Amino acid sequence: MSIRPGKKLNRWHKVLKNERCKAEAFLREREKYCVSASGRFLGMKESRDHIWYMPGAEGEISALLIHSRQTLFPVFGKNSQIPAPRFLNRFLGKVYIHALQGLREDASRLETLMEYQGYYAAEKIEYELMNLDGALKPVTQRAGPASLTLRPPLPEDEDALFALQSAYEQEEVLPVNAVFNPAVTRLNIRNIIEREQVLVAELDGQVVGKINTSAESFTRYQIGGVYVRPDCRNLGIGSKMTAVFAEGLLAQGKGLSLFVKKRNAAACKVYRKIGFSTTADYRITYY
Repeated sequence: MSIRPGKKLNRWHKVLKNERCKAEAFLREREKYCVSASGRFLGMKESRDHIWYMPGAEGEISALLIHSRQTLFPVFGKNSQIPAPRFLNRFLGKVYIHALQGLREDASRLETLMEYQGYYAAEKIEYELMNLDGALKPVTQRAGPASLTLRPPLPEDEDALFALQSAYEQEEVLPVNAVFNPAVTRLNIRNIIEREQVLVAELDGQVVGKINTSAESFTRYQIGGVYVRPDCRNLGIGSKMTAVFAEGLLAQGKGLSLFVKKRNAAACKVYRKIGFSTTADYRITYY
């Protein structure tokens, strides 16, 4: 996985088309830690997205930076030396960065460099990065009310799913002082229904919960958007919905990943109960 001859160390270089296979190999080695970044890599559009690499001492790729849809994803190797990238001064003046996302250690290192360029974080949210590759724990299959129905979404579910997505984004996604935009959320839920795998929880004829994939990498699905209506919580709906959804994804032959806020103890407990285990600390920093 050597870099092109003559490339200087300790400097960032744009990944060319004929080098994408090397970048992919680097991401595959770290896939459990960077499903979001890997998913963006697979869906990159040259007119919009950018990817750079840092050469290592042995001619390998030692670090990647992926910029996609106003989010910056750092993926650094264990022993990579990341000097202050000179291109950041020019780059940050040309593109808008709304968020920085990755392993906490990687995000923290880049945050420091970005502060030298005048980027100061508005909010930092800490997560547990979790993975599941084996069988689910069977106890979760018995959770939930007897009248609970789990099914794919129907066209007529859009308004109910929009209401759930609106509550989810305001409760779990939007950073401090961000303004909720219903039109953006409507577009988000339509894109999720169209492009992602989704499971709907229905109780007594009402849609009360949802779960969906939020990214797909080389060999893994990332689960996100898990939400149960507040008045229907503590009934086992979230546990059953997540277990059934995870089982269906595992049956497709891919491993599972997700990240959950550290302060959300109830959700962490549910995922561990199903069989997920914590792999690393994860961070999203908003600017």
